[in-house]
Amino acid sequence: MKGIYGIPKKRFGGGIFDTPGNALFSLILLALLVHWGMGVWDWTITRGTWQAETAEQCARNGGFCWAFLRDRWRLILFGPYPFQEQWRPALALVVCLALLSASVSTWIWGKALGPRLLLFCWILGVPLMALLMIGGMLGIPRVPIRLWGGLPLTVMLASVGVSLAFLLAIALALGRVSKMPVLRWMATGYIEFFRGVPLIALLFLAAILFPYFVPPGWSMDTLLRAQLAFALFFAAYMAEAMRGGLQSISPGQYDAAQALGLSWWQTQRRIILPQALRKVIPSLVNIFIAAFKDTSLVVVISMLDLLGAANASTAEAKWWGLYIEPYLFIALIYLIFCSAMSAYSRGLERRLGIGER
Repeated sequence: MKGIYGIPKKRFGGGIFDTPGNALFSLILLALLVHWGMGVWDWTITRGTWQAETAEQCARNGGFCWAFLRDRWRLILFGPYPFQEQWRPALALVVCLALLSASVSTWIWGKALGPRLLLFCWILGVPLMALLMIGGMLGIPRVPIRLWGGLPLTVMLASVGVSLAFLLAIALALGRVSKMPVLRWMATGYIEFFRGVPLIALLFLAAILFPYFVPPGWSMDTLLRAQLAFALFFAAYMAEAMRGGLQSISPGQYDAAQALGLSWWQTQRRIILPQALRKVIPSLVNIFIAAFKDTSLVVVISMLDLLGAANASTAEAKWWGLYIEPYLFIALIYLIFCSAMSAYSRGLERRLGIGER
């Protein structure tokens, strides 16, 4: 790779063995990794317990209790959902992940009929997921929302909450940079309020105090209240990230759009917003990852998401005292989902050339 005047650029950091110092440091790190890996192998495989009926039997070997996961993995993944009907949330989760994957696929958006086909799939997919989760039709038994839990609940809270928050954040960001004082003050007040209040306080407000602010006889399920609290909370953070992107756009872009005769809405939709959102992709992905992990806070309002289901999995007397196994299991799940979002973000940044000059 050549720099100015054809002089080759030096790669930052060099190789792992290009200097004596780098070689020594690399060998030390490799030795530590091998030592740590051998310890993990010994704890999980060599001393791991695959057949056991109680936590005491697992404790005798001093290793990872695989027997616990074999016995309780369905409770961790699906929470209190009826055991015989757990194929329904599993299928709904597959449909949801497939729709989300298709929605972020640049290949589909690059096709002429891609957006329309995607919209058609969502129109069919959302009722299908609702039918699978709730039931009550086509001979499928009805399952109350209070019995939903585990990974499907976590993915639902995160995906729906982030989608609603994203749409609201665009309106807030545009209002934040608006030239109309009243609109700007309202957007600023909203953002400052929700950024200054902890999410856990909003969840308590939605779950406990919400009935006192609505007319008598009008109610909303706790899940919907929590979903609304998530959307309102993360919309404020997304709006501030988008505002930074909007303010980075050169005034010449607005002048060029005005010279072309574009209206304000056309200017925002076709010129300003695509450039602003492109600039803040890393910040938005950070917020998406934080939102996915923060779904664990719904445990404080008695909703058994993935973390709540992991806590409940050790409630049976024979598994008392086991905490490392369920927490490592859900930590791996969180790591897989967050790593997938991060990897997609890096790939999107490379395709869009973000950070390159």
